[in-house]
Amino acid sequence: MKPYPHTYSVGARGSTTGTVVVASHGVPILETAPPLEFDGPGDAWSPETLLVAAVANCFILTFRGIARAAKFPWEQLECQVDGVLDRVSGVSQFSKFSTLATLNVKAGTDCTKAQELMERAEKLCLVANSLRAERFLETQVLETVG
Repeated sequence: MKPYPHTYSVGARGSTTGTVVVASHGVPILETAPPLEFDGPGDAWSPETLLVAAVANCFILTFRGIARAAKFPWEQLECQVDGVLDRVSGVSQFSKFSTLATLNVKAGTDCTKAQELMERAEKLCLVANSLRAERFLETQVLETVG
C-alpha cells in the first residue's frame, strides 16, 4: 500500500436532461442518472446506488485483506447492502446501512474465526467509516463439502 494521504479524482459531465457521465483516469466511463425515487429512469447507476455499492464493495475488499493477513481460507463472500435515504434534520441523507454478508468456506473451517473476521471487516471498512449513518451487520457462514 502507498503511504497516506491518497487522492482520488473523478470528473462528471451533464446537461439539462439525460445521463451524467462520470470518469476517472484508467477506468471505464459510467453513465449515471437519477433513481426512480427522484423521477429518474431507474435503468442506470445513480449516486445513491453507487454509494451503497461502494459500501458493499469496500466490505468485501476489506475482508479480503484481513483474511489474507490472518491466513484464513475462504471460497466466496456475497454482500447485500441496503441503504436507507431519509430526511434527517431537514436534510436528505443516508441514515442506515444494513449489510448481510454470506461467507462460503470449506467444511471444517473455523466458523467462529470467520464471524470475527467479517465483524472486523465491517469495523475497518473505510467507505462505511466515512459516512454518518448507522450500520448494521448480519453474517452467515456456509460450509461447503468437497
